[in-house]
Amino acid sequence: MDGFGWFASSDYWLGRLVFQRGLAGLYAVAFLCAALQFRALIGERGMLPVPAYVRRVPWRRSPSLFRLHYSDRFFALCAWGGAALAVALAAGAGDAVPLGAAMLMWAVLWGLYLSIVNVGQTWYAFGWESLLLEAGFLAVFLGNAETAPPVLLMWLLRWLLFRVEFGAGLIKLRGDPCWRDLSCLYYHHETQPMPGPLSWFFHHLPRPAHRVEAAANHVTQLVVPVLLFAPQPVATVAACLIVVTQLWLVVSGNFAWLNWLTIVLALSAVDGTLVADAPALPDPPLWYAVLVAAVTALVLVLSVRPARNLLSRRQAMNRSFDPLHLVNTYGAFGTVGRVRHEVVIEGTDEPAARPGAVWREYGFRGKPGGVTRLPRQFAPYHLRLDWMMWFAGLSPAYAAEWFGPLVERLLENDGDTVRLLRHNPFPGKPPQLVRARLYRYRFTTWRELRETGAWWHRTLVREFLPPTRLDTTAPRNE
Repeated sequence: MDGFGWFASSDYWLGRLVFQRGLAGLYAVAFLCAALQFRALIGERGMLPVPAYVRRVPWRRSPSLFRLHYSDRFFALCAWGGAALAVALAAGAGDAVPLGAAMLMWAVLWGLYLSIVNVGQTWYAFGWESLLLEAGFLAVFLGNAETAPPVLLMWLLRWLLFRVEFGAGLIKLRGDPCWRDLSCLYYHHETQPMPGPLSWFFHHLPRPAHRVEAAANHVTQLVVPVLLFAPQPVATVAACLIVVTQLWLVVSGNFAWLNWLTIVLALSAVDGTLVADAPALPDPPLWYAVLVAAVTALVLVLSVRPARNLLSRRQAMNRSFDPLHLVNTYGAFGTVGRVRHEVVIEGTDEPAARPGAVWREYGFRGKPGGVTRLPRQFAPYHLRLDWMMWFAGLSPAYAAEWFGPLVERLLENDGDTVRLLRHNPFPGKPPQLVRARLYRYRFTTWRELRETGAWWHRTLVREFLPPTRLDTTAPRNE
């Protein structure tokens, strides 16, 4: 390390190793989600087809490989190919090839997933998509076992983690008053987008415990991230505190890979010398040092707008400032709902919506439906339709572009669409009519659970969509 002691250090060996393997595993999950869900969501016959999107949106706004060619078969090839490459990298393939080849493998992963996100439209408009891409871009330049980890890139990972946590903390302080009076957790576990199997129990913690949760959240997101830039072992302690709080979120809800990716980023800040002696890794080649320095300069320049956003009273959250998602701003739950509304979709095989008609409910995999069904754990797997159904319950405006196509495909018994569901009440032939109704959901009390076996109690609020039949004269949204 004689000439490059300032640039690379073997002390970061553990942080790089854990980050790269963990990130590759999360890439595999993301590509798997894309491969298994895309046909119904954005495929050629999907609710928001890619071909229609790329015709109306210019290249500069959403660069993507699928602008050059799109077919469902080609998309599937990219998604499954990305998953296979990610699994290989998670297994250590990046350390078994030359440095340039390893960088190319990471670049292919990033480019494939960027291509998917940039044509994914509403289904991919989540903060963890940009977070995966930003972390994935940095991973391209982290090197492999042929060279010691570049210090500049390892610190950029901390800068990314800092923005994730600090941005989330600031958006809460500037947002809902319940974060300032520490009462938000009275409601959050019940009204979060997709509760998990333990969310009912978290909701029924004593109110003083909820206040401790909220206060601990402020400390972890507003104080601890600053300590990531302190000398070791302080930075390691800060990283471990972030890991603990993220694991708390993992067991209390379903947030796709957001929490797991934050954990992986935090582990990159752990001092490897506390675990074992650092291995003697070679000096980096000059071309690699120059490239890393240029990338660092680029990221710092692109960080100006996200940094200004953090300081702004009108702070935006989960926003990308460039179409490549290189440096973004993050945040979550600036506002916490007090009441949970769920859209319940039903169908009937009767030709008219007469009084006494039998309506049967469609069952979703993750979102609340039947009141006796305990919520399941799916994260880090991301159920995109279920998440968007939560937004539909907040306001019909969130579902304006895709809810009609969803109903149309249910009326057709479209195979790709019903495979996204847990239960299709019309397995033999499609329903004659489909309707949607809005319900207020709340967790049952301990007494109600013992007496009824129900985890939820629901009350009808209003009609969301009147009984609708298939219009065979209307053109498909393609």
